Amino acid sequence: MNEAKLIDEILETTKTIAVVGISNKPDRASYGVSAQMQKRGYQIVPVNPVLREVLDEPCYPSLREIPFPVDLVNVFRSPEFVPEIVEDTIAIGAKYLWLQEGVVHPEAIAHAEANGIGVVADLCLYKEHLRWQAEHVTG
Repeated sequence: MNEAKLIDEILETTKTIAVVGISNKPDRASYGVSAQMQKRGYQIVPVNPVLREVLDEPCYPSLREIPFPVDLVNVFRSPEFVPEIVEDTIAIGAKYLWLQEGVVHPEAIAHAEANGIGVVADLCLYKEHLRWQAEHVTG
């Protein structure tokens, strides 16, 4: 978990990011991080049962209802929801799980890793992308 090599792999290979707990409010971290990642070429797949569209993308009620594969599940939910999200992540065959800053659930993380999912926890995807880009993009 949180190995630099894994973070680099995620940022290099991911194309689609399902965002669990995304908000449609621009002042919320889930919206801002997703908007920035979308601007950087990633396909954002919003997941929130009460919204229909976010960032001009259709919003799905749950991970299991996304009708195409996703590479990374990015989580903006409280830790108590992580075990269920891990089960859904396993069910849809996503390769990676990213738990945003403040989101940690050791048992669920262990379960995800035991099922072959690369996990990053308690870090911001966008901040890590900025760091990664600074290290890997040459001028």
